[in-house]
Amino acid sequence: MTDREIDTKTVKIASDSVQIDAYLAKPQGEGSYPGIVVLQEIFGVNAHIQEVTERIAKVGYVAIAPALFQRQAPGFATGYTPEDIEVGRNYAWGQTKASELLSDIQSAIDYLKTLPEVKKDAFGCIGFCFGGHVAYLAASLADIKATASFYGARITTSTPGNGEPTINITSDIKGMVYAFFGIEDSSIPTEQVDQIQAELEKYQVHTRVFRYKDAQHGFFCDRRASYNPQAAADAWEQVKELFSQL
Repeated sequence: MTDREIDTKTVKIASDSVQIDAYLAKPQGEGSYPGIVVLQEIFGVNAHIQEVTERIAKVGYVAIAPALFQRQAPGFATGYTPEDIEVGRNYAWGQTKASELLSDIQSAIDYLKTLPEVKKDAFGCIGFCFGGHVAYLAASLADIKATASFYGARITTSTPGNGEPTINITSDIKGMVYAFFGIEDSSIPTEQVDQIQAELEKYQVHTRVFRYKDAQHGFFCDRRASYNPQAAADAWEQVKELFSQL
């Protein structure tokens, strides 16, 4: 199927008393499409996340990527040097709070609901790295029917802003969850992946867990040294299959 022509722009959404920047991509012309929230890595809504947002829109969704570090660092977007990683990690794990992240994601959904081309009952989310963890959190929101969580670190051990580990919200998940991991990902031990899968199955979440041989953390990002084109291509097909159910 030929990719659709799309329009893109940066919009502002209101979350609590904060104006959150968000990158919006949608198919051109009239139509009725599910809405997808794209959740960034620790590197902000950078070129890669914008490209993912566009890629999702091209296959028939209205996609929006809210700036998850808006409260800490408005406009933050960076590359992948060790220094960039250190700064991004500090924002992600040192300064964000789960309650604020969930508020921002809900606000992004509420914004999508105001758009005439967005179906009002068909929302999903996709996240990578830090955003993979946040996507697991977001799966607990009533509006989210399908979640794609890519190599979400610390799901079994912590939550943004402290509190009980994010895995403890699994019983609140009512939609579908596809989770993607690289077997060679040193930041997410196999035992943690096993624990996530067991918890999803325990609560009878419609789930599939994909484990890619020879794949490291960040395998989906073609701008990182850890990019694995075979794993990324297969994962993209699985994402499209997941969202096609919305």
